[in-house]
Amino acid sequence: MSSEYTYATATELTAAMNAGMVSSVELTESAIARIEDHDDKINAVVVHDFDRAVDAARLADATRARGGRGRLLGVPMTVKESFNVAGMPTTWGIPPLKDFVPTEDALAVARMKSEGGVILGKTNVPVALGDLQSYNPIYGTTRNPWDLNRTPGGSSGGSAAALAAGFGAISLGSDIAGSLRVPAHFTGTYAHKSSFGLLPSRGHTPPFSAPLEYSRDLTVIGPMARSAVDLALMLDLLAEPDETGLGIAHTLSLRPPRHEHLSEYRVLIVDTHPLIPTSSDIRMALESLASDLGSAGVRVQRHSDLLPDPTEAARIYMRLLLASVASTYPSHVYEQAAARAVTLDPDDTSLAAERSRGASSSYRDWLADDALRSQHRAAWSRLFTEFDIVICPASPTTAFAHDHSADQWTRSITIDGAEHDYGDQLVWAGIATVPGLPATVAPIAQSSERLPIGAQLIGPLFEDRTPIHFAQLIEREFGGFTPARPL
Repeated sequence: MSSEYTYATATELTAAMNAGMVSSVELTESAIARIEDHDDKINAVVVHDFDRAVDAARLADATRARGGRGRLLGVPMTVKESFNVAGMPTTWGIPPLKDFVPTEDALAVARMKSEGGVILGKTNVPVALGDLQSYNPIYGTTRNPWDLNRTPGGSSGGSAAALAAGFGAISLGSDIAGSLRVPAHFTGTYAHKSSFGLLPSRGHTPPFSAPLEYSRDLTVIGPMARSAVDLALMLDLLAEPDETGLGIAHTLSLRPPRHEHLSEYRVLIVDTHPLIPTSSDIRMALESLASDLGSAGVRVQRHSDLLPDPTEAARIYMRLLLASVASTYPSHVYEQAAARAVTLDPDDTSLAAERSRGASSSYRDWLADDALRSQHRAAWSRLFTEFDIVICPASPTTAFAHDHSADQWTRSITIDGAEHDYGDQLVWAGIATVPGLPATVAPIAQSSERLPIGAQLIGPLFEDRTPIHFAQLIEREFGGFTPARPL
């Protein structure tokens, strides 16, 4: 089949199938062939479900022939390995759990299937979803289609690499520390970190947990795509309440985008952080975007006293993040973390020290940080009376070279020739994660090394349609996804 559909969006594929220009079976078999031909270099789709995918495609074609419709009817897609898919392993990259196979789909997966989505397979993750790279002892290393020597990010790096390589039109991911946003930025794709609590995560579950037992603080699920239009489509599909628990007691009515036209938006640009520099390539890309927005009539501002203290926010984030991660530690690991925390200088407020405090925090400590988080959330609410969107980096650098040294907290990241703490780059993830805000990443430029650069578009709490729509307007006005270099 012609390669004209390789990088098409889900919206475009649906239109082509509805017009009789192509069938789901043709699209699915073409996607499978592309994975078989090229994924040996990238290693993005690490669990294949090709036979069932072709069966689902045949069913989609038959349904369409009978006049049936579905929002994703016949669209080939992938799913992050951490989501349960009945009959396929869910390991989270943890070797002792490699044989776990769930019998029930995660709710998000079930919703995709119910709308006709054709699942090609599952995409790679780091061990326990705990890194900004995607590699593990079970499935190996996922490489960035733009440069195989670099990471596509983590923990949704397999999904982002699959999208950039043309392996399916959409994917599902999750985010606690930039796990949707950083991979989208590193690969030139789109992703949306949803407002905390908006999208039900039942079945996005480590193998040692029952599907209803796992709802980690800070963590959200979200859509990934090659178009902001597809993010909007997937948000509407995923954002219904869960029929279990509270889902039977309320309905959902998301606010529409704040504005229809680009010139109506009020934007705050935040391109630097007091705790870690932003690379010159990314600052230049954001400055160019700010200039283009201003020329399009957008009210662009580069400073506001309403912005919550970013240093305090980063410290709160590190403590909350490690408290969440450490909640799954074995008791002896927790005790070791507590012993290290006792030795900290009380005046040491570095992010490394805050991570150590978070890893051993008590419930009393967590409540104190949660109270500070509430204050920051209120401050963001005040800011969004003056602005509609805050634009900032998703990460301080473009995609970096693979680094699999054993202890990630001792790694470094190079920014304009200077070394910085690997963990400190998480401040740009925390800026939206601490208050639970929605954030869309959209590709805006390429670096001097021809690597993708994305902008993080933060919107008001539970107004997820606003940053997604703003991403659509940027895409329409200035362009969006560009295919990676030929594989």
